[in-house]
Amino acid sequence: MRTLLVAFSFIALAVQAGDFRAGAATSNITPELGSSINGGFQDGKAAYIHDELHARCLALDDGKTKLVFVVADSCVIGRGIFDQAKKMVNEATGLPVENMMMSATHSHSCGTLQAVGQSEPSPMYQRFVARRIADGVRCALNNLAPAKIGHGSASVPHQVFNRRWKMKPGTIPPTPLGVTTDQVKTNPGINNPNLVEPAGPTDPEVCFISVQGVDGKPLALLANYSLHYVGGVGPGHISADYFGAFAVKVGQLLGAGPEFVGIMSNGTSGDINNIDFRGGQEKQTPYRRIQIVANDVAQAVVAAVKNVKHEDSVPLAVAQKEITLGLRIPTKDEVEKAREVMKKSKLFPRMETMEQVYARETVLLADFPKEVSAPLQIVKIGDLHVSAIPAEVFVEIGLELKKRHSPTFTISLANAYHGYLPTPEHHALGGYETWRARSSCLEVDASTKILAGLEELFEKLK
Repeated sequence: MRTLLVAFSFIALAVQAGDFRAGAATSNITPELGSSINGGFQDGKAAYIHDELHARCLALDDGKTKLVFVVADSCVIGRGIFDQAKKMVNEATGLPVENMMMSATHSHSCGTLQAVGQSEPSPMYQRFVARRIADGVRCALNNLAPAKIGHGSASVPHQVFNRRWKMKPGTIPPTPLGVTTDQVKTNPGINNPNLVEPAGPTDPEVCFISVQGVDGKPLALLANYSLHYVGGVGPGHISADYFGAFAVKVGQLLGAGPEFVGIMSNGTSGDINNIDFRGGQEKQTPYRRIQIVANDVAQAVVAAVKNVKHEDSVPLAVAQKEITLGLRIPTKDEVEKAREVMKKSKLFPRMETMEQVYARETVLLADFPKEVSAPLQIVKIGDLHVSAIPAEVFVEIGLELKKRHSPTFTISLANAYHGYLPTPEHHALGGYETWRARSSCLEVDASTKILAGLEELFEKLK
């Protein structure tokens, strides 16, 4: 593997400041050419590096409590990698593991770090990324210096669309698992004549945390938007998608120096994407739509930052707990039937059709435990709460949390990965996100249990 370097954010010391300190850094996690790219039903291979991948790190310190945010360019990252990185940081610095919130962006054009679809991770790349994340966190901690912090939000409604649609009766085909009761179709096709209406809302809010030096110089900005990803990259391209493009653009618009670290985290976007299925978007060349979305979101955030009051004394707190969630495990009969379907592939062990792909998922799920432990976490920064959920969270869940606990936002794919998190109501509607697979196997009531667990943490942080 070629040598990859850590890029630092050198934060200037201030002459006068309160107790609050901040530090930021980036760490390069770009994989080798020829390595696996996940995010699809077929495995991809990295042939070209369009833009480097990073773990973007922000450390905060109020004089009593230190916290760290990490957002890494990856489709999904399993708990083992995050736990390994946290352990390395803890051993080197003493920072408690529960004081680190780590998440994946969910870009579908990154190196594979967890087995999903037909992509398998390289253990060498997994170890490499764990170390790079730990290095980035340590650099951010080393860069801690007097700073000011504030938070705010902007609205960008025209770049988010609910991708689950109610269709005209009789127009939804059976699922790859043979289910014929689905009432919604995910990604139904642009201008499909059978469209009726979206099956849910969107969340147009872009929440952000802004960090400045005591002289007002931009040092870091962590944003959160409920958009799955954008896509539209070249074949075999490694790219951080709009998450990386935003990180660059927001720094440019703020007039920040090279030490600035921009960060975009994935909000509650399990059922949200950037496709207007009513046909209101022009077709774009590769990467053009990524740049359009990144620019629109960055401009809205930069305009909102101007109205944010930055303070040099803000209390920090964190709360975390584990909850047990059941998994939807197939029966022995379902597994036997799935094995027969798999045998039909002419390219065995690679699956060709969607029926075969989901048959393989059924067989693999048979070896999963009946329950998993899922980490829930909330970081409190002044009056702002940031929740972490280890799944692809449906937008309805994030909106409910905002309704109950404003100001707040949720970072998805955080600290572990347990697949999609639909609400029980959406499970009843069916659709791709509910089809049983390793990327969708949590029990039907998982979101209800997660919300209850988060409420306990909110109460603890009062």
